[in-house]
Amino acid sequence: MSLLENLHWRYATKKMNGTKIPREKLDYILEAARLAPSSSGLQQYKIIVISDKALLEKIKGISYNQSQITDCSNLLVFAAWDEYYDERVSKVFNFIMDERGLPHHTMDGYKHVILSNFATYNKDWEAHHAAKQSYISFAMAIAAAAEQQIDATPIEGFLNEKLDDLLRLNGTGYKSTVILPLGYREEENDWLVNMKKVRMPREQFIQEMTIEDAADIGEAMTEDLNVFIQK
Repeated sequence: MSLLENLHWRYATKKMNGTKIPREKLDYILEAARLAPSSSGLQQYKIIVISDKALLEKIKGISYNQSQITDCSNLLVFAAWDEYYDERVSKVFNFIMDERGLPHHTMDGYKHVILSNFATYNKDWEAHHAAKQSYISFAMAIAAAAEQQIDATPIEGFLNEKLDDLLRLNGTGYKSTVILPLGYREEENDWLVNMKKVRMPREQFIQEMTIEDAADIGEAMTEDLNVFIQK
């Protein structure tokens, strides 16, 4: 099937059957996630893969008892940097330069721009920025899972701080951002499996724009703002 056909096939599986997925399919999904783009190529996140049932049971307890967590084959926990600083960024850039056979100082100018820019924000902003990068990898994993006919359920409904404590992330420079159970659907007990996939119509979701359109929108926004101020 094509990627679009696989994306039509997938859905946020509500009930999984506990069957293990083949290692080669898991590796394929993880490799797709590893190859995802990230801001400045820093890969400000990592993936923790969990299949241990006792640990999954504990995670379920801090994830509003969502059954996919214990019924899945593997749980992917995406964790992102908690802040940006020179040593951390330099380590990544030096690795890139080594892989490309270039001197470490090759990207010093760009690195300075990045760190100078981030220095204008606080650590919460930096953690949020890194977390957004992990979601790109997360989306790639979902698409790759669909391609492999593996079910996946995107989950933000968990207690981040408690998960960080459980996985001993505190002090490592990482914070959990989102989790992804992988497995196979249990069709007879999943209320969503046969429901129609619903997305916004293309004409409402996609807007093509020209420079003239942008100017018109800007003028309209200015007029709205003026009316609001006058009131």
